[in-house]
Amino acid sequence: MREWSLDRGAVHAQGRERALRSRWRTASLAAGWPFPSDWASEAVDAVCAAVVAEEDLAHPLAELGAARAEAGVGLAGTLQDLAALHAVATGTHDGLVSADPDAVPTALVRPTALGWADVVARLSAGHEVEDPLTGLTTAGYLRTRLHEVYREAESGGRPAGEDFTLLAVSLDAPADGYPRMMAMVLVADVLRTVFDAGETASLLRSATAAVLTRRAPQLPARCLRARRMVERRLAADTALRACREARFEQVPLPPDHRAACDLLASL
Repeated sequence: MREWSLDRGAVHAQGRERALRSRWRTASLAAGWPFPSDWASEAVDAVCAAVVAEEDLAHPLAELGAARAEAGVGLAGTLQDLAALHAVATGTHDGLVSADPDAVPTALVRPTALGWADVVARLSAGHEVEDPLTGLTTAGYLRTRLHEVYREAESGGRPAGEDFTLLAVSLDAPADGYPRMMAMVLVADVLRTVFDAGETASLLRSATAAVLTRRAPQLPARCLRARRMVERRLAADTALRACREARFEQVPLPPDHRAACDLLASL
């Protein structure tokens, strides 16, 4: 694709690739790429090599879209990143570029978007009961699991709350943004680590999780261990200073499944 040709004053292809990669990253960050340390990938290098060699970009861009989806980047962010590449690799400029997704040719958007969509479709088919960011199960899955617990309790002629309880974990964090999102990732990892004996750990909201667990003498000690682990991990990351603490609260199960679903909605 001739419109993507680079400055012919560069002597070596590898040097031109590095220069393109550097300008692309700078433009992408300026356009709002949220995770600088996660921008680089083998797909980025393949795209740069194809641009410099003036090769067909369909396959490299499809791989780029797939890599972004695998990393959890949304379609809007992926296309914004593509726009940054198009801005720095097209025409002449003085280093100041505008990454405009509407300016990217359809022939470049299409393989990138298709590569992204293929991965998302595959992940959705395989992990529809999991939150893609935290790995915790969804609130819908927890409602289904509670339905099973109540049916089992009813068949045994005893209240579900005699054997099971909910542990609600809520994060004291800003209303939105990177700190809360990453803090919940840390909280989720702790919950999966501590409650790893068949319990159901689910994400109810962006800053609230719940664990369906059996009542046992060891439960208070496990809750204390989880709380301390969360506190240590939040304190260790200076980027998460806005997330002061995570509150752990044991919540009794109500008499029936409908009331339990209402409880989840209120947490």
